Amino acid sequence: MTALTVLAAETPSLVQSVDWLAIAPVVITAVVGLALLVADLFVAERHKPVLGWISVAGLAAATATLIPLRAGDRSTFCLTADPEACSYTVDHFTVVVQFLVLAGALLTALLSVTAVRDTRMPAGEYWFLLLSSAAGAALLPASRDLATLIVALEVASLPAFALVGMRRGDRLSSEAALKFFLSSVTATAVSLMGVSFVYAVTGSLHLTRIADRLEDVPGQFDTLAMAGVALTLVGFAFKTAAVPFHFWVPDTYVGAPLPIAGYLSVIGKAVGFTGLILVTVIAFPAYSQIWGPAIAVLAALTMTLGNAAAVRQSADRPNSAVRLLAWSSVGQAGYLLVPIAAAAYSERDQIGSTLAYALMYAAVNLGAFAVAALVARTKPLHRISDYRGLYAERPLAALSLAFFLLCLAGLPPGIIGLFAKVTVFQSAVDAGLGWLAVLMAVNVVIALYYYLRWTALLFRAPEGAEAVEGAPARTKAPWPVAAAIVATAITAVVLSGAPQLVLRVASGSLFTQ
Repeated sequence: MTALTVLAAETPSLVQSVDWLAIAPVVITAVVGLALLVADLFVAERHKPVLGWISVAGLAAATATLIPLRAGDRSTFCLTADPEACSYTVDHFTVVVQFLVLAGALLTALLSVTAVRDTRMPAGEYWFLLLSSAAGAALLPASRDLATLIVALEVASLPAFALVGMRRGDRLSSEAALKFFLSSVTATAVSLMGVSFVYAVTGSLHLTRIADRLEDVPGQFDTLAMAGVALTLVGFAFKTAAVPFHFWVPDTYVGAPLPIAGYLSVIGKAVGFTGLILVTVIAFPAYSQIWGPAIAVLAALTMTLGNAAAVRQSADRPNSAVRLLAWSSVGQAGYLLVPIAAAAYSERDQIGSTLAYALMYAAVNLGAFAVAALVARTKPLHRISDYRGLYAERPLAALSLAFFLLCLAGLPPGIIGLFAKVTVFQSAVDAGLGWLAVLMAVNVVIALYYYLRWTALLFRAPEGAEAVEGAPARTKAPWPVAAAIVATAITAVVLSGAPQLVLRVASGSLFTQ
């Protein structure tokens, strides 16, 4: 016992202090999710809707804890031998992405309150999976080592597979979940191989240490390091729905419950872009000559194929509205990749343009899905043609959707969409990627066609029986869905009136280390 005591005294302490405030957004979300899973066992069926409101309250509380963290100067779970190497860091980048994730999950929960009740999905499992996924997505931007990064990625992804297939007995839902699961697992396996290569070369999993050691890699390990860098990016590129890792998107969005399709389009993408930014800008700057051109090509292919596929959607085809939003999200992913590619050729703060664009995209895209959820209550085929004459039936919903589509197109009065596109375009020009800036401009023009076609349809006269006197009265919009539409519409209008609220992210310093 004496020898053990002496050894313990001479060994550096491995006990780390925990900054509970720093990890509060993730912990609150995870704890509420676990509590709901347990509570589901004891709550009577008629009281199950209460679980949804507890989820909303939990996500609101988790979002509120970001207020004292806005200074962005906290770290925890650091190495005792090297306090600068931490596994969890709260900087401005972390705070912005966590706000996007938790606020997006909160809006998804509002949309889900009605969807869970109407489709009779199992409430306990649904809310547990949604909050678990949100907790993983909130953990990811704070992760500063590859192990935590991969774990956060999987915690965000695995519940999403189950959420996509939550509509039991629905063939499309089951098929979408299986396709999403198999392709995602394959991408993750490739990323894990890349992480193992990087660890073999550097001997560390902490991003800052990896960056230092990749600066001076022995010649015999250079090929292994390059392979590790390339393979690590695959899993995150899959989450962003970048071409050629995009094939799961349309079928998954169609098969998933509509609130989950909106969740994947925003929070799922945030997970992918966050991971890409962390591994490229912080861990792999020494190999920017590898990932820079690769991401630039991915951006070009993604925006072009996404917009081309969106243009081809037929207005009368079942699920065409959801498919158009799916392909639109692929095209938007291409724009979001541009500043990350630009960071390889200039300062890393270029990626602030990605965050500014992502904040705009999150608000308006979730708003579009909220309006789609409202229309689907009376027209469940999800066709674009179902929106014809929406202004005559639901003026506020039609005006909101028109504003969201104009923001995505980058046209006035959707000023925030225009300004966000300009910042992304400017990042490409400043980095010397003129060809990518020109291609982006061409794709923006192509996208105008399908956004404006849908917008115009909202204000056309209704057809057939819908136009005759005595047609069935419209159903009242459930207030949680209406609240989600109002919240996103107000956010989009405020940001268009004061775009500096978001655009300052594009010019500020995001990382503390």
